[in-house]
Amino acid sequence: MRKLSEVQQAKELMNEAADWSTFTWIFEKPKVRATADRANAALERLEKSIKARWSDEVKAEYKNLSGKATGSARGQQKEQQPGQTIDPKIRLLLEQVREADRAKERARQDAEETFDEAERQLSTRLAREGCKKAIHSWELHEKAIRKAEAVVDPADQGA
Repeated sequence: MRKLSEVQQAKELMNEAADWSTFTWIFEKPKVRATADRANAALERLEKSIKARWSDEVKAEYKNLSGKATGSARGQQKEQQPGQTIDPKIRLLLEQVREADRAKERARQDAEETFDEAERQLSTRLAREGCKKAIHSWELHEKAIRKAEAVVDPADQGA
């Protein structure tokens, strides 16, 4: 996985922000939020582009694991064609991707809630904690992306 400049910049800003005073936090909060949003968007774009390279069979299996399978008969037919089974190794990888996706979503939500609470309380302690949690969430997102890359068909790795 290539390093994303938006994520690197956000991590640097969050590390710098750990030393800010309450006054600085008040004035720099919009910059922190915008930088974090750019990092999240960059990670989401990369994740989406990688998952787009998955085969239709793999995408369908991931949807099934995620509980997002379509309820229509036509959708179920497409996703579960008779005689078509997914490689157990791929299924295991997909289960790991799904768990990594859940972990990164929980971490992102936790970071956002911490920042929201820091803003309500004007708490630099909570803002610092939010910075650490944001960095952790990006690291988990990067880990989830690496797991998703492992599922891409080796023949398509150069694409």
